[in-house]
Amino acid sequence: MNMTASKKEKRIQLFALLFLLGLATLALVGPYGLLSWSEQSAALEVRNAQIAQLEEEGAVLANRVDLLDLDNVDPDLSSELVRRDLNVAHRDEYVIILED
Repeated sequence: MNMTASKKEKRIQLFALLFLLGLATLALVGPYGLLSWSEQSAALEVRNAQIAQLEEEGAVLANRVDLLDLDNVDPDLSSELVRRDLNVAHRDEYVIILED
């Protein structure tokens, strides 16, 4: 009985050791381990640059929305949009078409 208990205990200890070695390996070389730390830092910097660019574009769009407020439309922007989207011009203007 003593012999089987010690074999069983050694198997449990071996399993625990293998489990801990597996965890240590994942902590070192896993997708979120120490060796991938620099890759994660580089990806974070890229994402922060993308966020800054999107925030800048959002500020530009928010400004255009403010200029197109229904109660107080900016005349310059409305004139620009009408001329660009509807191809409308004043009677006293000349349109010159340039060929590529």
